[in-house]
Amino acid sequence: MEYTQLGRSGLRISRLVLGTMNFGVHTEEAEAHRILDTALDLGVNLVDTADLYGWPEHPGRTETVIGAWLAQGGGRRERTVLATKVYSNTGDGPNEGGLSALHIRRAVEASLRRLRTDHIDLYQMHHVDRSVRWEEIWQAMEVLVAQGKITYVGSSNFAGWHLAAAQESARARGLLGPVSEQSVYNLLERTVELEVAPAARHYGVGLLPWSPLHSGLLGGVLRQERSGVRRTVARAAAALATRREQIQEYEDFAAELGHEPGHVALAWLLAQPAVTAPVVGPRTVDHLHSAVAALDVRLEPKALDRLDEIFPGHRPAPEAYAW
Repeated sequence: MEYTQLGRSGLRISRLVLGTMNFGVHTEEAEAHRILDTALDLGVNLVDTADLYGWPEHPGRTETVIGAWLAQGGGRRERTVLATKVYSNTGDGPNEGGLSALHIRRAVEASLRRLRTDHIDLYQMHHVDRSVRWEEIWQAMEVLVAQGKITYVGSSNFAGWHLAAAQESARARGLLGPVSEQSVYNLLERTVELEVAPAARHYGVGLLPWSPLHSGLLGGVLRQERSGVRRTVARAAAALATRREQIQEYEDFAAELGHEPGHVALAWLLAQPAVTAPVVGPRTVDHLHSAVAALDVRLEPKALDRLDEIFPGHRPAPEAYAW
């Protein structure tokens, strides 16, 4: 396993992040625990979850599954960089969501109980909250750091200017500020190249792309369809309908390279200068092994250029659309 620093922090994380959205929903607890153990054995040390995961029926269920795994001991907590998120509504009350100081305080306590730990290593704002001033958010986070309940703060689904606002307001308080940003980023969805990725690089924020295979569309979906082993999920069906020829061209190129399409998609992300580590969300141990195998794939400059031809990206703003 390769390791790198998370943004400008001193925290060292694996080049792949274990995403857990499937745990307790599409993946039963016993299999989830096997995936977690296998991830540690393979050197994957950052485990990412959220207080919302398990929705819509059981928000918080995924944290509970991870908490039961950590409670088994054997050095599991010590070897794990544990990340979760706050923002989403997890109840019916008026203060059961967002980034108010009250909700942050209540949410972190609930996550700690479900995770069965006394601290969270990376506490991520799951979305920007435009109704709350940064002074209030950082005051709440500062208290949690002082109490030892969280160590680092990160963000998810922020725009580039949100990263700038968060960092500058933290700097004014003498705080480290966000050290990571989770954004959707893959060969099919490259919008972050306009402003998020440049802002992350400027401020030393580690970029953790989620949905690196775009709901499976970059994992050999057409080949799997022909063999009858996969049905495209609803949220990806529309994209497949409009970009089928492009995806076919991609799968053909992966075959020319002699690699699995999913491995090429992950290797491409790992070659991007702003990217720290993609978030992979395996449903089985085999899926995890396949993702880790992508670390052995090195794409030559010509291959990267060809992928840019198939899936054109963006230059940074404003050059992307203005002189």
